[in-house]
Amino acid sequence: MYKLYDFLPSGNSYKIRLLLNLLDIPFEKIDVNILARKTRTPEFLKKNPNGKIPLLEIASNKLLAESNAILYYLSQGTDYFPQDNYAQAQVMQWLFFEQYSHEPNIATARYWISILQQPEQHKEQLKHKHRLGYAALNVMEQHLSNHNFFVGETYTIADIALYAYTHVADEGGFDLNKYPAILAWFKHIEVNPKHILITDT
Repeated sequence: MYKLYDFLPSGNSYKIRLLLNLLDIPFEKIDVNILARKTRTPEFLKKNPNGKIPLLEIASNKLLAESNAILYYLSQGTDYFPQDNYAQAQVMQWLFFEQYSHEPNIATARYWISILQQPEQHKEQLKHKHRLGYAALNVMEQHLSNHNFFVGETYTIADIALYAYTHVADEGGFDLNKYPAILAWFKHIEVNPKHILITDT
C-alpha cells in the first residue's frame, strides 16, 4: 500500500489525496506538520532530503517527491492523463504553469495569511504576490471562458494541479467573484462523486 507523507492544509498534498480518491487507490496517510521543525526528522530527511511534502512511498526504497511528478506517476494508464501526445504536452504545459506562475504566488499568499496568520508581517510582499497571482488567474479565466477543463474537455491532472490552490485562493486574499469561468470550472470538478475536500482526512 502507498504511504503518503502529508500536511492536511497543503494544496500540494491535497492534489495527491484527491487523485488517489478519484482512482479508488487505498493509501496510508502519515501526517508531517511542516510548521514544526522537529517533524523533519533525520528519518524523514533520509526519505526526502528536501524535507518537503508531499512524499509518496511507493515501496521500500521507492519514493517520489514533488506533487506534480506524483500526479504524473499515478495518472499513467488512467483517464486523468491523455493518450494523445499533443494533449499530454498540454497537460505538462499547465503543470509547469501551476508550479512557476500560479503556486508561488497564490499558495504563498494563502500560507502567509491563513496558515501562518501573519498578513501584516508580509504586507509589502503580499502586494507583489497578489499582482502576480491575479495575472495567473487571468490566464486561467481566459482559457476557461471557452473550455470546461484545461485539456481536451476532460478532467485531467492539469485540473487537479490548478484546482488545489485556486479553490482556496480567497484564503490568500484573492477575490474570485470576478472570475465566473473559474467558478464554473470548480463546479465541473466538484460534481464528481469521488471528489473530496481539502479538509477531508
